[in-house]
Amino acid sequence: MSAPSVPLSRKTATKVTNGANPPIWAVTHSETSTHDLDAPLPAKCARHDRDGVCCKELKGEDERHLIDPDVIRDAIIGLSDGLTVPFALTAGLSSLGESKLVVLGGVAELIAGAISMGVGGFLASQSERDHFRYLRKQTNARVLRCCSGEMEREVHAVLGPVGVDEKLSRQVAQNLLKVEVAEHGRNGSDSSASTSDEESNGLRWSNDVGISAFLLKFGEGMEEVPTKRLYISAFTIGMGYLIGGIIPLLPYFFIPRAHIALVWSAIVTGITLLIFGVVKTHVSGASGGVGGYVWGAVTTLLVGGAAAAAAYGIVALLEGQE
Repeated sequence: MSAPSVPLSRKTATKVTNGANPPIWAVTHSETSTHDLDAPLPAKCARHDRDGVCCKELKGEDERHLIDPDVIRDAIIGLSDGLTVPFALTAGLSSLGESKLVVLGGVAELIAGAISMGVGGFLASQSERDHFRYLRKQTNARVLRCCSGEMEREVHAVLGPVGVDEKLSRQVAQNLLKVEVAEHGRNGSDSSASTSDEESNGLRWSNDVGISAFLLKFGEGMEEVPTKRLYISAFTIGMGYLIGGIIPLLPYFFIPRAHIALVWSAIVTGITLLIFGVVKTHVSGASGGVGGYVWGAVTTLLVGGAAAAAAYGIVALLEGQE
């Protein structure tokens, strides 16, 4: 709910009192001065100075709707592998002459590869989560046994490089330590039944506050991997591999001669790599504009084409030695 407001002067933010009622702050002031430092954050808004437009609603020249970088990474891994590995396999099998054999071998590899990639994504995310939980446990123990001065130094080592002075870093460290110790004492006095109930309800608030959470998130750049992330990663990588792998295989379904289907497979795969490069550039936040999209498409085509060509060359070399 937004803060209440009254029409006051745009040059000053004045606190209005009405007997015993709480003060009412004007929602017309965005500058911080010595007399309005205690104003609530919702009151510091300059919407009225911009003809009713909030600064959050202002857009830049090149603003795009970006997708979660973890999802983008998994999709790129799955699609890139799917576009190169099945293409090289079907290209090698095309020497058999019949597209039917190529389709059978390609589909078998495609299904096995998608399952393997999905399982690999799940296990990788699970290992990342286990690694974070181990570090969190070790950091919690280190915070409880270290002196406050050491914690203040570690907090300043994180905040100092971004411009926070030492005095303010100490205040932040002391506040985080107070929350950490209080939360640790509360958890230690709780019964095991209440703890299990809290975990079953998904209440992980105690793990997300305090100096341990600060050092892990901002010092180590690590956050806990949610459980749903394991399944999302497995699904994204597996489906990416399946979608990417079916594209080089499509011409073999409609063209009976494998050598002709190979040519069309290379053309379709190249076009797909170009489109994939443009989409990747848009959703990942890379440099936009015509030049940015062209560069993303060309580089993706070159990298993917080089990988596919190398795999096909190795297969052809092995066939020639038989």
